[in-house]
Amino acid sequence: MISASEQLKILNRGIDASVPGGELEKKIVKSVTTGKPLRVKYGIDPTGIDVHLGHTVPLRKLRQFQDLGHKAVLIIGNYTALVGDPSGRDQTRVRLTPEQVEINALDYLKQVGRIIDLGNTEVHRNGNWFGNFSFLNVLALTSQITIQRMLERDDFTKRLKAGSPIYLHECLYPLMQGHDSVAIRADVELGGSEQLFSLMVARDLQKDDGQEPQIAMTLPILRGLDGERRMGKSLGNYIGVAESAYDQFAKAMSIPDSLMTEWFQLLTDLPQAEISLLADGKMTHPREAKERLGREIVAFYHGAEGAGAAALEWRKRFSERQDPTDIPEVSLGLSHLAEGKLTVSKLVAALGLAKSNNDARRLVDQGGVTIGPDKTKITDPNQTIEIFDGLVIRVGNRRIVKVRLEA
Repeated sequence: MISASEQLKILNRGIDASVPGGELEKKIVKSVTTGKPLRVKYGIDPTGIDVHLGHTVPLRKLRQFQDLGHKAVLIIGNYTALVGDPSGRDQTRVRLTPEQVEINALDYLKQVGRIIDLGNTEVHRNGNWFGNFSFLNVLALTSQITIQRMLERDDFTKRLKAGSPIYLHECLYPLMQGHDSVAIRADVELGGSEQLFSLMVARDLQKDDGQEPQIAMTLPILRGLDGERRMGKSLGNYIGVAESAYDQFAKAMSIPDSLMTEWFQLLTDLPQAEISLLADGKMTHPREAKERLGREIVAFYHGAEGAGAAALEWRKRFSERQDPTDIPEVSLGLSHLAEGKLTVSKLVAALGLAKSNNDARRLVDQGGVTIGPDKTKITDPNQTIEIFDGLVIRVGNRRIVKVRLEA
């Protein structure tokens, strides 16, 4: 195990806060002295099944703890998911069924295994203890916090002022998350910056149980591809960990330059000095720096070879304006054709490149449709073209298909 000072240098990078200040150093010094690894907790409520780079910020920190010799403890919140985390929410979450939660949990584990070493991780479902709770246990848990303390939460305060409902079951969430820390005897808990309240409640519950309270380590909220809002699937500004190497790289290349320092710090392990040189634009052209960022991100999930291939493919498509190496084929029935021909607007719609004939006509009118190896631009939606196997149709630079004729 490396020295405490070296561990702190690695672990403090890119965090929002470590609360209480100075306590993490004490725990790490004790760990190094005794040879006993810290138990580092991270909880995931499987309310969805798509893990994106925003989710990986605390998971990457958990992996750092693992690599430093500490024990990762992953909590699958199959019971807290039934409540719904109110953190950062201005309305009540939709409640899921136990069956939905379990399906999501299995897929979460598969995706999370791309980031942390699951073989060296304790995995617990908090239903293992909450499923055995009696009503007396619930009463005992709720007696450990006051309503005044609960209303200190920013999200509850905002909802109270706005006259929005706060349901009693939502007040159970921080207590349940806190009790998870008691159940697994956590030394450190990782979470987003908006989760600090629940992480601090856990400290109180641990003290009540006679345990040494955990350190609350919070991580920043990663901004998405738009450079403004938090990364999220519903906002369409995300990169999924299960996406292809090319899609991950191409999306990374689309981010605004202002995001690069943040992404380098939170999504790569490059030294800070190197990040500064890459991101300030003085030593490296912004596009080259962004390519390095894209390679680093993709290599984590697809290896260096996959990252290199993705970068070459991106240059081929966008810098050299060539078609992709692998163009998807789309079937087109011969019944669509009249003497082997079809108007371009109907062709675009039939191949699924437009939502309707009207949408296809609009795309053609805008000059976004090209055909054939010489990328002939079609500007008349009613133009009839000869259709043959292998004909390439493009809408813009990203939607490209090849015709496969079928009887």
